Amino acid sequence: MIAGLYIDGQSALHRAAAGAKILAMVALGTGVFLIPDWPVVAFVLATVLLLYPASGFGPRIMWAQIKPILWLLMIFFAVQLWLNDWQAGMLVVTRIAAIVMFASLVTLTTKTSDLLASLERAMQPLRPIGVNPEKVSLAISMVLRFIPVISTVASEIRDAQRARGLDRSIVAMVVPLIIRTLKMADDVADAIDARSFD
Repeated sequence: MIAGLYIDGQSALHRAAAGAKILAMVALGTGVFLIPDWPVVAFVLATVLLLYPASGFGPRIMWAQIKPILWLLMIFFAVQLWLNDWQAGMLVVTRIAAIVMFASLVTLTTKTSDLLASLERAMQPLRPIGVNPEKVSLAISMVLRFIPVISTVASEIRDAQRARGLDRSIVAMVVPLIIRTLKMADDVADAIDARSFD
């Protein structure tokens, strides 16, 4: 199971228009950052989690979406606990978890081609001011594709560092991940240049 990839289904969320789901994702992402109380954001997160079984996804798929960022959530919580208090930590963690889980649900219930087509149509009015919808669509499609790839790389690095007894070292995890991510970015850039994409 790779997090965030489309899974065929017949739920109401599967049948909903891609554009509507993108707008809902933007609204939720904006809304949770306007809410100052973590219990309210936690309620939003709980509502998002309830949409998973309603869309035909079980606990295994839900876990696959949140597992790759658990270590980041722990770091964010620890930083807020150090700088502020545990409530601030809960607010940050629940905000990020709600956004990630809803974004994952959108990608699980929407074909990438439908998402990109909706984005291209929405950006057409911006073409006169210099925005290239095709280039933006390509960039977004690459981001969507690389999220699970980077997640897999992070898991491989974590397993390797655990075998070396370095699983508690953040530096031993982050530095190789950054290096491998930049290397992949260079390879993709070279591939695009070789195909003379403009």
